[in-house]
Amino acid sequence: MLRARAWVADEGRSGEEGSASLEFVAAALILLVPLIYLVIAVSVVQGAALAAEGAARQAARVYVQASDVDAARAAVDRAVTVALADAGSRPSEASVDISCDDEGDGCLSRRSEVTVTLRLRVALPLVPDVLALRDVTSIPIQSSATQTVSRFWGAAP
Repeated sequence: MLRARAWVADEGRSGEEGSASLEFVAAALILLVPLIYLVIAVSVVQGAALAAEGAARQAARVYVQASDVDAARAAVDRAVTVALADAGSRPSEASVDISCDDEGDGCLSRRSEVTVTLRLRVALPLVPDVLALRDVTSIPIQSSATQTVSRFWGAAP
């Protein structure tokens, strides 16, 4: 009789004592590491998108307020450089296109609409530049901003 009780007590054990916590940690790592990387990647891309939008908007503003075309292009370059560097992006990798509805006077004619388009590629975080695959592992971002030249532009103060 005593022997039967010992056998019944051992029957419920399967020899896997303590492995549930190990399985939980392993499953958590397998699921959490990609999730954390996804959050980091999305935040990097979102930050670059906000920087591109702000740079394009500021570039359009300074272009329409400039006194001449050369000063306007220099102001656009400075605005894009400062806005992208402030956000942690590389200004050298950005391309800026300026277009307008009135090409006369280098887009600086009264009530002319000037559109600045900024294109930027953002590399995914923690991805090494192996075999120069930067284009494959980066995300293109484009932002545009339009401003109107003042109807008083060029008027003597």
